Amino acid sequence: MAKQLSVDGQVVKAGEKKIIDLNISRLVSGTEIDLPIFVYRSKKPGPTVLLSGGLHGDEIDGIEIIRRMIKSKMFEKLKCGSVIAIPVMNIYGFLNFSREVPDGKDVNRFFPGSKTGSLASRVAYNLTNKVLKEIDFGIDFHTGGANRYNYPQCRFAPNDKRAAEIAAVFNAPITLESKLIDRSLRKEAYKMGKSIVVYEGGESMRFDELSIKNGIEGAKRVLKHFGMIETAKASSESVYCQESTWIRAKRSGLFQAEISSGEKVKKDDVLARITDPFGKSDVKIKAPEDGIIVGHSNAPLVNQGDALFHLGMVRED
Repeated sequence: MAKQLSVDGQVVKAGEKKIIDLNISRLVSGTEIDLPIFVYRSKKPGPTVLLSGGLHGDEIDGIEIIRRMIKSKMFEKLKCGSVIAIPVMNIYGFLNFSREVPDGKDVNRFFPGSKTGSLASRVAYNLTNKVLKEIDFGIDFHTGGANRYNYPQCRFAPNDKRAAEIAAVFNAPITLESKLIDRSLRKEAYKMGKSIVVYEGGESMRFDELSIKNGIEGAKRVLKHFGMIETAKASSESVYCQESTWIRAKRSGLFQAEISSGEKVKKDDVLARITDPFGKSDVKIKAPEDGIIVGHSNAPLVNQGDALFHLGMVRED
């Protein structure tokens, strides 16, 4: 028998589909802000899976991934279990083309939140107490921020065995071990005994079709693995990275990359050049060791110390 599932006090019975508008707060104009939550339930018992996007409001690839899956009606034909799909978790940031809520706070650093705290804390509180408590595991969709592009990748906490299983099944082009961040959605879920992996792909405020397609197909592979849908496409082998590091600008100037994310590099390969506007200097940025470019900056102008490339170290079996 399928377990009871309730979001914000609204019970969704086995075999039902329901859209729940979770009230968060109001805009300064007095307009109420609701968070639409799509709940789909099979008649047969199985896991409850969270698919979430837009925790950072300007990261639109994740929003588009979930939108396309909802539009395809794939969740309306579940063989077992339940899906809770939230395309936009940070409505405020989405409305303002911003990563944060209006007071400048990052919701993903305020979990488990507070019922009477700041706006970011209240959003986190609602997600923790009205959504996370109902799920078994989840996939949280993100992109790179601040002019940074992330090659399609799935991140998981190495000490979370179920998250490792989900990431392996998701099989993004890159699979990356990533420690839990304090007060994040992922860490709060882990403390509640629920595993969440993070899919990263693309750049904020831009659609990236490669990242969108990889996100959809990876999610479908996970659902198929748990017997929730019939079919999913196979994928090529994922590059596994146990560690990663940021390569930073040695000086300020005009940044010109000579390599793209997703490419493997060898130690001392030239990745980019930083020049001054007057042709007086030309500084090479080299790879400190072998690895794969997990992400890169698209900023044309950089300051000394800015993150330029995210280098993943490939595990040799």
